[in-house]
Amino acid sequence: MFDVLKIRKDFPMLDGTKTNFNGKPLIYFDNAATTFKPYCVIDECNKYYLEENANSHRGDYDLAFKVDKNVDNVREKVANFIRAKKQEVVFTSGCSMAMNLIAYGYGFKYLKAGDEIILTEAEHASNVLPWFKISELTGAIIKYIELDEDGRATPENLRKAITKNTKVVSIAQITNVLGYKIDIKEMSKIAHEFGAILICDAAQSCPHMKIDVKDLDCDFLTMSAHKMCGPTGIGIMYGKFNLLEKMDPFLTGGGDNARFDMCGNVAFLVPPAKFEAGTMNLSAIYGFGAAVDYLTNLGMDNIEKYEMELRNYAISKLKTMQNVIIYNENADSGIITFNVKDVFAQDEASYLNSKGICVRSGEHCAKLLKDRLKTMATVRASFYFYNTFEEVDAFIEALKNGGNFLDAYFD
Repeated sequence: MFDVLKIRKDFPMLDGTKTNFNGKPLIYFDNAATTFKPYCVIDECNKYYLEENANSHRGDYDLAFKVDKNVDNVREKVANFIRAKKQEVVFTSGCSMAMNLIAYGYGFKYLKAGDEIILTEAEHASNVLPWFKISELTGAIIKYIELDEDGRATPENLRKAITKNTKVVSIAQITNVLGYKIDIKEMSKIAHEFGAILICDAAQSCPHMKIDVKDLDCDFLTMSAHKMCGPTGIGIMYGKFNLLEKMDPFLTGGGDNARFDMCGNVAFLVPPAKFEAGTMNLSAIYGFGAAVDYLTNLGMDNIEKYEMELRNYAISKLKTMQNVIIYNENADSGIITFNVKDVFAQDEASYLNSKGICVRSGEHCAKLLKDRLKTMATVRASFYFYNTFEEVDAFIEALKNGGNFLDAYFD
């Protein structure tokens, strides 16, 4: 039994006292942007500052050893969470940093003029802009997998786009606007047939479903803790170890090298330390470990099943409303992207805010989609396991009764 009411008690933001600025009970449907944090994550972050405040890999004393040990333990937890080896998990500030690290550390080093980088129109800016820059620096060509009628990237369409010149395929496992789940395993197989690497942006998938990087056979994978009940400012880059060995570090400084001399000779440490220059966000690493434990205890299959039940319920209600345009009715995640007819997306979001409902509006950092969607902006509601059917009912009722942001003031 997935006891949502019991689960909600684990989150200070859901304790019943939180309201929006208009005095309404808070309904939070912006989980694709960031998620709430349970007490156990907050406590673990505080533990670093209150009990074990020392730098990592910098001290020969007991307190520093405790930090070193905990960082190592969290790395192992995250590795187990995605079925990787511990030495294949690099701590970053999140998906954006991880994708830049791959683009510059691998792409800039190995791509040349005429090589191809394949993306999709549905990608987040974090998986587009680094490759634009690498294309500019190397002369590599950006190409796109054609999306199907629904807006999904398929293995069949990757086969149409890929050539012997393709060196990188970089795609999200679940896209952040349309919310479709992509067959990464089959995509990896096709990429490898052509000698290309496959990079998986798992920002929207790791919080909601089981991930097994060995089964997917992706070469790299990125994820952010703040989208999975963890702290902001921490995430990981997973990479196959042989690729991590070949890559150059994007950032250099203290902690990533064994030695260097006045002639400019540098010997870097083996991965993952090679990519972790400077002092890491240690309190966030502590919290990241607690978030992984929390999700693991709930069960990723339970989370995914409940969220789809919530989504299907919401879609069934939205489909009865003549004033609502749904852009991803058949998506495989808790993301619902829509507009209210004749109402600008930001106006609708402002109106919903007046009812205590938090949603995202705009282009959602996926600015290549506007031609396909035939609109500059949409509203996005994104669910997580602590949302309820009663909250969906309140959301539907609000959509029935208004839309223009002026309604927020004249209801």
